Amino acid sequence: MPVTEQDVLSALKSCYDPEIPVNIVDLGLIYKVNFTAVEDSQQDVSVDMTLTAQGCPEHVNISAQVKSRLEQLPGIRSAAVNVVWTPPWTPERLSPDARRQLGIE
Repeated sequence: MPVTEQDVLSALKSCYDPEIPVNIVDLGLIYKVNFTAVEDSQQDVSVDMTLTAQGCPEHVNISAQVKSRLEQLPGIRSAAVNVVWTPPWTPERLSPDARRQLGIE
């Protein structure tokens, strides 16, 4: 059974920006998930994501964490992470759960 976008987002809820105690999905950092079918019922996945700030010193670590987590999913052959800056991240992208965790209501 192919991996779905929901599977990817669920898996990425275990990835965090070390400076913010909210997962990257609820922070609104994941913009797009793309799949490419490859041999033997495997898929390649690419994720477009952003960070809360362009100068984020953790961008390499966060990207590596996302790639590693995605490549642990059964059925995923390889993963690519594209850090994009358009549209820029804003606090409006926070999920209701993230707002509660951060005390923003």
